[in-house]
Amino acid sequence: MKITKAQMKTQKGVVMSRAGAQPRKRPEPKRKSSIGKWIGFGIPIIGIVGLVLFGVLSSGPNEAVVASAAPDFSLPTSDGTMVSLQDVMAKGGDVLLYFSMGVGCDGCFAQIPEIASDLAAKGITFVPIMVNPADQVATEAARFGITTPILIDSNRKTSSAYGMLGVYGHSDRPAHSFALVGQDGTIKWVHHYAKMFVPADEFMSDLANRA
Repeated sequence: MKITKAQMKTQKGVVMSRAGAQPRKRPEPKRKSSIGKWIGFGIPIIGIVGLVLFGVLSSGPNEAVVASAAPDFSLPTSDGTMVSLQDVMAKGGDVLLYFSMGVGCDGCFAQIPEIASDLAAKGITFVPIMVNPADQVATEAARFGITTPILIDSNRKTSSAYGMLGVYGHSDRPAHSFALVGQDGTIKWVHHYAKMFVPADEFMSDLANRA
């Protein structure tokens, strides 16, 4: 039986179509090298370790004794009067600088009359410092009946110089911290509190028992 050229073309087309219908073999995925595995496994571990280290490094010490010269400053009070460290040191005795969150923290304002009289009895000059605008500080001070002058560190240079920023997660303002400046002009004691109000007896005990 003779096969015409047309039939031959048809048969070839059928063969080709069958061949084309066969499933293609999928290329096997490349296996990751052992280095790749370790890198992929190490990224989450590095991230976890980094978070742990960040928590440790950012927590900061609660109490420290710093035998270094106290940075000088000249700041306005909430009523506009300028006060410098040299001014308050000229009164004699130690000077206690109190850096706090300020406006928005009632405990920070309540802290001032809580310990002011006890500090005065010890001959210690008490100097509260806040970073809020003067008018806001004056309004809050009046609400708490505070007569102690509050210094305004609006540019945060003094707070930064004393290492009071970034404590307990507050990057733009102090938390609840104290720095005691001795009569010789050196920082004798620094204490950071995690809470925003410290009863007078507790605070005076901490101050008396400083390292």
